[in-house]
Amino acid sequence: MALPLLLALAPPAVAADPAIAPKVLVITMFGGEAKPWLDGDALGQKIPVPGLSKDYPNVICSDGGLCMMTTGMGYANAASSIAALVFGGRFDLTRTYFLISGIAGVDPAQGTLGSAHWARFVIDGGLQNEIDPREAPSDWTSGYLAMGAPAPGEKAELHYGDEVYRLNEQMLQAAFRLTKGADLVDSDAAKAYRAKYAEPAATAPPQVSSCDTISSDTWWHGARLGAAMEAYARLVTNGEANPCTTQQEDSATVTALKRGAEAGLIDFTRIAVLRTAANFDREAPGQSAAESLRARSGGYVPSVANAHRLSAKLANAIVEDWATWSVGPPK
Repeated sequence: MALPLLLALAPPAVAADPAIAPKVLVITMFGGEAKPWLDGDALGQKIPVPGLSKDYPNVICSDGGLCMMTTGMGYANAASSIAALVFGGRFDLTRTYFLISGIAGVDPAQGTLGSAHWARFVIDGGLQNEIDPREAPSDWTSGYLAMGAPAPGEKAELHYGDEVYRLNEQMLQAAFRLTKGADLVDSDAAKAYRAKYAEPAATAPPQVSSCDTISSDTWWHGARLGAAMEAYARLVTNGEANPCTTQQEDSATVTALKRGAEAGLIDFTRIAVLRTAANFDREAPGQSAAESLRARSGGYVPSVANAHRLSAKLANAIVEDWATWSVGPPK
């Protein structure tokens, strides 16, 4: 058969779909965090992405450039889902703002149920050596110590490369400036529970602040483990961190985004991390750590609502004033 006839019979070439270029991508970790976005925002486009969690297989987008995805909980789900998105080729993320928006535990010295905290440092609390404190030397402050260090509180070389991330200060300040005066949701149950605590920050109504977040797949709890994690966070940041929230995913999520930045696929300066307090990370006076861990504090509903409220405020500001934000976080 002659070549012209073969070409005539061949099916027409189908152009590849153009890459989607979100202005903002909100990253949630489970369905409860995603629900307010699905209920309250015009996110009508579902874009399936191979490699996302089977429970959350789509990135959901609006016509105006706001998208939201859900990674699944824990390190493995978070890193896998973000890597699938960043390296999947379906999205152009080179100018996208990434807004991690989820709930957390909070140190009662730093915040209360429903409070909202923008992070400067994201610290991996799981990258430590650990022995049972009952088997630790008597002069150790805890069973946690930096990887390779001889004792708790002593410095060691950071070998993994993802022990700690410092986010862009200009982005942090822009996010805080836009949201610090927002009205936050509270609940009668949260008010009653926070009254058990003595710290002024714990007994006050929920507020917005900037302080730092510690990630770990192990959901640790209690004053002793809290103190050990805080000490480690300050150690690996040379005393700069002010840790306040605890969660399971942010270190993994930011690591996957960092890989994308190193490949030239995203701008690492356009990442913000917001965590809102669903529970206290340690016990109240007269309460055991086990009782605190099992307690129903009333913080879940306010924390989910406030994560959406503040994140939406920032996301909408970026979308609506894209002429300003397109060149980077405003001073």
